[in-house]
Amino acid sequence: MSGSKSSSHGAGAADAHARQTARDEPLTLTVHSLPRAEPGTARDPAMTRSGRWKMFLVLLVCASPVIASYLTYYVIRPEGRRNYGELIEPQRPMPALRGTNNAGQPQVLTDLKHQWLFISVADSACNAQCERHLYLQHQLREGLGREKDRMDWVWLRTGAPELSDVLKKATETAVVLHLPESDIAGWLEPAPGQRLSDHLYVVDPLGNWMMRFPAEAEPAKVRRDLDRLLRASSFWDRAGR
Repeated sequence: MSGSKSSSHGAGAADAHARQTARDEPLTLTVHSLPRAEPGTARDPAMTRSGRWKMFLVLLVCASPVIASYLTYYVIRPEGRRNYGELIEPQRPMPALRGTNNAGQPQVLTDLKHQWLFISVADSACNAQCERHLYLQHQLREGLGREKDRMDWVWLRTGAPELSDVLKKATETAVVLHLPESDIAGWLEPAPGQRLSDHLYVVDPLGNWMMRFPAEAEPAKVRRDLDRLLRASSFWDRAGR
């Protein structure tokens, strides 16, 4: 039939034209949408950073009282105020030395942490210098008034293990610990040309040796430094262990 032939011929011509056009046109690519990331996956790095910052802030808050007190004492010194005692830098952490207390019981030096410690070192025989130090320690601590319970006066005694009854009575309110001098010398240290027993020492509540007073120290100047230390730490340090 002429109509059918004419229609078939027209369709064939159209297909041939379409194939020729496809060959002549440049190659085209079909772009498919990328898969969307799950919400939790996108947040993971941000959550990790947030967690780290939170941990850092917690640590900073915990350490800030101690940092602030040290800044107050060491850095902020209005009107050129100077300390009398020599600051120890770097500070020396208290070692776990084993000694014997006045009751004859074993005791570890680190048990004394969490209080300010005002320390002297001397032989158990206690010469005139030793007696002067013990007297100063007692008087200066008592002079702190209601703040005295934040500071212990400590005698690290060396030499003979026995202690006279007179000295036992005189040091009833002190912390007395018998230790070998060589052990103490591995922690505390005298100024050049001085002996270990020539000085009075201060240890902070964290157990760090942080100050050494000169030999033949002037009581009024020692008292001034002790007052400053206690004031600078008053908002974070409390009496008792």
